[in-house]
Amino acid sequence: MSTPSPTPASGPEPLRAPLAALLPPEGAPPLAPDAVLDRFVSWVASTGLELYPHQEEGILALLDGNHLVLSTPTGSGKSLVATFLHFQAMAAGQRSFYTCPIKALVNEKFFDLCRLFGPENVGMMTGDGAVNRDAPIVCCTAEILMNLAVREAESSVDAVVMDEFHYYGDRERGVAWQVPLLVLERARFLLMSATLGDTRAIEASLREVTGREVAAVRNAARPVPLEHEWRETPLHETIEELVSSSRAPIYLVNFTQRAAAEQAQNLMSANFSSKEEKARIAEALAGARFDSPYGKDLQRFLRHGIGLHHAGLLPRYRLLVEKLAQGGLLKVVSGTDTLGMGVNIPIRTVLFTQLCKFDGTKTAILTSRDFHQISGRAGRKGFDERGYVVAQAPEHVVENKKLAEKAAAGKKVVKKQPPTKGYVHFDRNTFQRLQEKEPEPLESRFEPTFGLLVNLLQSETTRRGGGYGRLVEIIARSHGNDYVRARHRRAAAQRFRTLRAAGLVEVRRIEGYRGAYLRPAPGLQRDFSLFHTLALYLLDTLPAIPRERETYALDVLSMVESILEDPDVILWKQLDRARGEAVAEMKARGMEYDERMAELEKVEYPKPNRDFVYATFNEFAAKHPWVGAENIRPKSVAREMVERFMTFADYVREYELQRSEGVVLRYLSETYKTLVQTVPETYRDDALLDVIAFLRATVRGVDSSLIDEWERMRDPSYQAVAVDARAAVAGTLGPPPVWADPRAFAARIRNELHALLVALARKDHAGAVAALAPGAEWTPATLEAAMAPYWEAHPRIDVTPAARRPHNTFVKELAPRRWEAVQRIVDEAGEVDWAVTCEIDLTDPPRDPDQPLLALVRVGT
Repeated sequence: MSTPSPTPASGPEPLRAPLAALLPPEGAPPLAPDAVLDRFVSWVASTGLELYPHQEEGILALLDGNHLVLSTPTGSGKSLVATFLHFQAMAAGQRSFYTCPIKALVNEKFFDLCRLFGPENVGMMTGDGAVNRDAPIVCCTAEILMNLAVREAESSVDAVVMDEFHYYGDRERGVAWQVPLLVLERARFLLMSATLGDTRAIEASLREVTGREVAAVRNAARPVPLEHEWRETPLHETIEELVSSSRAPIYLVNFTQRAAAEQAQNLMSANFSSKEEKARIAEALAGARFDSPYGKDLQRFLRHGIGLHHAGLLPRYRLLVEKLAQGGLLKVVSGTDTLGMGVNIPIRTVLFTQLCKFDGTKTAILTSRDFHQISGRAGRKGFDERGYVVAQAPEHVVENKKLAEKAAAGKKVVKKQPPTKGYVHFDRNTFQRLQEKEPEPLESRFEPTFGLLVNLLQSETTRRGGGYGRLVEIIARSHGNDYVRARHRRAAAQRFRTLRAAGLVEVRRIEGYRGAYLRPAPGLQRDFSLFHTLALYLLDTLPAIPRERETYALDVLSMVESILEDPDVILWKQLDRARGEAVAEMKARGMEYDERMAELEKVEYPKPNRDFVYATFNEFAAKHPWVGAENIRPKSVAREMVERFMTFADYVREYELQRSEGVVLRYLSETYKTLVQTVPETYRDDALLDVIAFLRATVRGVDSSLIDEWERMRDPSYQAVAVDARAAVAGTLGPPPVWADPRAFAARIRNELHALLVALARKDHAGAVAALAPGAEWTPATLEAAMAPYWEAHPRIDVTPAARRPHNTFVKELAPRRWEAVQRIVDEAGEVDWAVTCEIDLTDPPRDPDQPLLALVRVGT
C-alpha cells in the first residue's frame, strides 16, 4: 500500500512533512522500537490506509534489525515499507539511502520523501549532481552508492533501500548493485522488486558479510488483479475496442524506438480524444518548448492525444509525456519496454505488440522477468478495479485469419508468411507460459574493473593493505563460485600492474614500517575517472599527439570519441551518406556496376586519424593483454560538429536523426564528460578548451538536465546544504560566477564569438542577433546593413577551424567584471581587414548564466 504520489511544491505555502513531525527533536534520545512502530502505524491510519499483512510482516522484520527481501507484485505497497525504514533510521539518528536504476526515478522519490520528511532532511545524488548531500535521507543511483561505499573510510550508510533490485542481473550495471552488499558491513538492506526470482544465494552472502538475519516476504496478493487476453484482431481495431470499453490509458509496448514512433504515427488516423480533451491538452502544452527538429512531430502526436516515450527522445520530452499522462490527458502512449523500469506513467492496460525482442545478441522470446516487469505496470491502485494485459498475435497470423475468411467464401488467397528477420514464433501458448513462469534467477555481474580499482585507491583509508587489499577482500566476498573468484583475482592483479605501468598509481612506503600502500599518482584531477574500459589507452596515446599540430584539439577529440561506445544509429546514417557520395563519384568516372559494388564495400563512415588510432591501439593491446575482446572505435560525430561548427538542429536534420535526438544528445554529453573528466588538464590548450566550451553549450542549449547537476557535484563549493529548504527541493543551489575559472571563461567567450561569426558567414542575421546577450539594440536588419560593405569586397567568411584558432580572438579586461572581446574576420584569401568587437558587462550578472554574454559594439574595419 503506497501513499499517493506527491507533486513538487509551488507558491508560498510551506511543504508539509507529516513524518518529520513524529520524529524526536534534535538532541533528544532515540525512540524505542515500540514507539517507532506505534507512531508510524498511527500515521498510516491517519492517511486513511490500512497495512496489508505482507507489509506488516516486512515492517516487523525491519523493526527487529533484519535485512529484508521484499518480492511482491507491482502496486502492493513496497514503497510504504521503504518509508518505514527511512523513518526508523531517522528516529535512531541514522542515515538511510534510497537507490534505483534511473535518475528520473531518483528525482521522483526525492520529491516524495521531501514531502514526507521535509526538504531539509532529504538529499539527492545522481551521476549528474548533488543537492543537500549530507542529509539524513539521500536518494541516489546505485552507481553513486557504490562509489560512496568504496571511497569512504568509515561508511556513513546505516540503511539502504535498493528499489528495482532485479537490476542486480543487468549486464552493464549489475556490479553497482552487488558491491554495496559486499562492503557496507553495518548497513541494513531492503531489496525490493516485483520480479526477483530465487535470491537464496544473495541472502546467504548478505547474512555472512553483515552478521544480520535476512527475512524474505514474497507472493503477496496483488491489490489490483490482472486480466490477460490474447488478441487476433488488427492492432488499430484492438486499441479502438480497448478505448471504447474504458480500458484506457493504454501503454503500447514496442521493442524498438522506430517501431514506437511508427505506431504513434499510425494511430494519428484514429481519434481517441474529444475536442474538449484536446483543448485541455493544448492548455497543458502552453509554454512547452518544441524547438528541436523532432519537436513538431511530437507536438502533433500530443495534441492528438497520443504519447510517445522512448530513450531516443530528449529528456525534457519524455518528462512532458509523463506529466500529461499523469494528468489523465493521454489515452494511448506508444513506447518501448522502458516501462518495465518504473517509468511514472499511469496505465490501465499494457498492450504487447509482440512477445519477442532482440536481446543484444539474437531475437528471442521475452524472458519471464521482462514480461512480468512490464505487465505488472497495468492497473493503478485506487483508480482501477483490475489491470489488463493484452498481447497481439503476430501480424501474419492476424492477416491469415482474415484471408481464411475470404477463402471460406470461395476467393483465392495467398497466405502471408512470417517475417524472416527479427522474429521468433510466439502464440497463445507462449503468452500463457510467460504468465505462469517464475522470474529467472538473478545472475552475478561482478567484475573488478579499472573504475572500481581507481575508486578504491582514491578512498580515504589505507587500512587492510590499502585500496588493492580491499579489492582482494571484496573479490573474496563476491557472489559466484571459487573458479570465478580466482579469475577475478587474476584480472585485478593484471589491471593493477597496468595502472602502475601507466604511471597512474604509485607505491608509497611509510617510514619506520615494512609495509606499503598505493595511491593515485600526483597530477591527476580530483575526480579523475577510468569509467571507460579503454581510458588507459587514451592516456597512453595522448603524449604521441604533437602539441604544435594545427589540429591538435580536434585530434584529442577524435581519440576521446574512439573509446566511446558507438552510437550506431548515427554511424549508419553517416555510412549511408558516404556510400551515396561514393556511388555518385564512381558513376561520374564511368565505373561499371560490378566494380562500383566491389568498391562500395570498402567505404566507411568518417574515421579521422584511423591509421594512427589503429596502429597505436595495436601497440597498446600488445603490451596489455587484458584488452582482450575490447576494440577501438574511431568515429567522427562530435568532431564533425566542431569542425563545421554545426548546431544540434543542423546535425540532426542533415543526417535525418529526428527520431533519435536523445541518442545524439547523450553521445555529445558523454563526449563532453569524458573530455572533462578523463583528459588530464595538462593536455588542454586554448583550442581544446574551446572544444569543451562548444560541446557544453551545445548540450545545455538542447537540454541542460544532462549537465547541470553533474557539474555541481564536480565542484566541492556546491556541496553545502541549501539554507532555504525550498531551494533544496528545487535543486537551485547557485552556480559559481561565470568568470570564476578564467580559462574556462575565456573559452566560453571565444565559443560565443565563433557562433556569432558562423551566423554572419551564413548571412543568418536573426541567428546572429540570437547569439548576442538579451536586450541587444541590434536587429537582423541593422546587422545586415552593417555587413553589406564586407560582402561587397569579400565573397565569403572563412569559418574553418584554422580561421577560428585562438590567435584570431582577443579578450581584454577593461574593468572589474567588464571585458572587451574582438574576433578577427578572416576572408577566403586568409587576409584580415574586418573584425567583430563586443563587450561583456557582468557587473550585474544575468539571471540565466547560460544566456549569451556578448553585447555587440561594432562590426567593421
